[in-house]
This record gives sequence, structure tokens and C-alpha cells, in this order.
Amino acid sequence: MTDADRQLVDRFLEMLAAEAGASRNTLAAYRGDLEAAARGLPTLGRATSEDLGTLGGKWAELAPSTVSRRSSALRRFYGFLVDEGERSDDPSATLPRAQYQRPLPKILYPEEVEALLATAEDKAASDEPIAVRNLAILELLYGSGLRATELVSLPRAAVRPGQPFLILQGKGSKERLVPISTRASQAVERWRGNVSPSSQWLFPSGKSHLSRVRLYQLVRELAADAGLPPDKISPHVLRHAFATHLLAGGADLRVLQALLGHADIATTQIYTHVDSARLIELVNSRHPLADRHR
Repeated sequence: MTDADRQLVDRFLEMLAAEAGASRNTLAAYRGDLEAAARGLPTLGRATSEDLGTLGGKWAELAPSTVSRRSSALRRFYGFLVDEGERSDDPSATLPRAQYQRPLPKILYPEEVEALLATAEDKAASDEPIAVRNLAILELLYGSGLRATELVSLPRAAVRPGQPFLILQGKGSKERLVPISTRASQAVERWRGNVSPSSQWLFPSGKSHLSRVRLYQLVRELAADAGLPPDKISPHVLRHAFATHLLAGGADLRVLQALLGHADIATTQIYTHVDSARLIELVNSRHPLADRHR
């Protein structure tokens, strides 16, 4: 990437941070996709529609999701350049459009979650600090549907006795209220006694907070201890379980959207696939012709 291209990318990312409230992870993802795209172009900022048309062949071996993401990043980048007067044309019409379907969330059954929590509770009964911390982590992931980044960066005072909700700053720096169960609140309060009053974080580690990578490792270690396949469980899968089990229990899709912090209801709707048994039962019992004999 040329210096000129790098300056344009920097300005684009500054706009995303300032106007769209993009998180550091989102900005890093955009930078990575634009840098990867630039390697297949003579120039990024001045690429022609013909240049972009060649990317389909160059990206033929990539996963459809990667092609879709890179093309989306480039479209937004060139739209920014046009808005800023850096270009008079938008060449992105020739970018490849992968046939991409959002993958369905992994399914975690209630009894599997119960086994995971029961194992964590047994270990926490020893009052060993790490075991107490791990129980608090699981209760928050499954009980409140937090994203991994949201959980590891919780301030020490985020969960307060008698306060049945969290105020989170999620994607795009958007705030949302998330209810916290009595179980999770008790588990956190028990863990907080092990956290130094001078700590900024609820889950400190070294000079900062627990990392996302370490969180993923911990959750998989806990899954193995519970006799569950480690590759089946992650912080994100527990967030999916929170959503699908609430939906199975009768939660409204719009309420679920608010709890998860989804900007688009279409993102939330993907959870409806796991509740097919309940939907079939609903049709059989509530449809006007359900009792009609054939």
C-alpha cells in the first residue's frame, strides 16, 4: 500500500470512529480488509472499476464470508472518498458479490448449560478465587448474553447489589440496559471480594483486564471439565444459548433484539431456527384448523 493510500485509509477509519462510533476491533477489521484488498490492486485510492473487477478471480479461493466482508469494506471506503471529494466516481459496482448465507448459531441445549454451570459451582464451592471468578464469568455470559469484549471490560463497580441490570456500552458505543439474574449478581458479588478495591476492572489481569483470547480458553477448559466438547462451546455460543433459550421460553423478538444490542432485527431473527419444535407445537395447538379431523 502506498503512503497516499495509507493516509486515505487512516482518514476513513477516523471517520468511522468519530461518526459511526466504530470500536477498535471494528476499525482493525476494516484496516485488515482494505490492506488485503490493496495487495491485489495497482493502487487502492485510485483503482478503476476494471481493477476492482479482477478481484473476483484473485479471491476465488477465499471463503464467501471473507469475499463479502472485503467487498463491503471497499464499497464503504469508496463511498467515503466520493463524499470527501477525493474521487468523482465510485468504482465499486464491479466488486465481487459472493453468495453468502449467515451461518446458523451453534446449538447448546439447556441440559448442557446446566452441566457446565453445575461443574463450575462444584469447583467454586472450594472458595478458590479462580474457580469463583470462573463461575461469575459463566453466569454473566449465559445469564445476560454479554459479548466477550463487553464482559472482559466490565468495570469493577458494574454489577451492584440490588441493581437488577447492567448499563453496557456495546458496538458503536451504543448504551443498552441488560438485566442481570440474582444468580449472576450473587456470583459476581462473591468474586468481587477477591478483586482489589484499586482495580478498575471486574476481571483484572496484569495491568489491564482479562483478554478475549484468555476468556475463550477459560470457557473451553470449563467445557472440558464438564464433559462437553470444548470446540462446541465459546463465549459467543453461550450468548447464542442466552438468546435461543429466552426465545424458547416465550420472549418477544423485539425484546431479545434490545437485550442483545442488535441494530437490525434481521440479525436477531436467525435465532428463530433453533425453536422449530416449539413453532410446530404452536401451529398444531393454536392454528384455527388444528382440531379439524381429516
